[in-house]
Amino acid sequence: MAAAQCAAPVVRRKPSWTGTPEIYFAKPIDNSRLVKVEDPQRSREMKQFGVALSCLFLLVMTFAWQHFKAIEYGYRIEALKAQRDGLIEVNRALRLEEASLRDPERIDVLARRLGLQSPQAGQVMHMDTVSPDAATPVLASVTPVAMDAAR
Repeated sequence: MAAAQCAAPVVRRKPSWTGTPEIYFAKPIDNSRLVKVEDPQRSREMKQFGVALSCLFLLVMTFAWQHFKAIEYGYRIEALKAQRDGLIEVNRALRLEEASLRDPERIDVLARRLGLQSPQAGQVMHMDTVSPDAATPVLASVTPVAMDAAR
């Protein structure tokens, strides 16, 4: 039997708790007979603190609102500047196109391709000429235009 005891390993159990045991006792406390005494000075201090905190909050919110509005206006200004620059570029391109379309040589080439001819003497009437007597009224008149039936 001594051999059987030597062959079996000895297993030691760990204790479930380490250190000193803690014991909790429930102690019922009855506060029903206690009455809170109103402190007017403490109440006044808390009201003043609340008003001061509200003023500080309003000041911070006003500053934040102004700050975010300034940022929003900055973005809006930058967008409008970009839009203005784009419109200036489009205006410049349109002016160049208008100048190229008003070129008298180009108009003459297109007119000759369509079979048009230069006006004969007496066919052109200038509307912006001033009559010798500027005080007399000028009536509009209709001049008959000869139409070709070849169209």
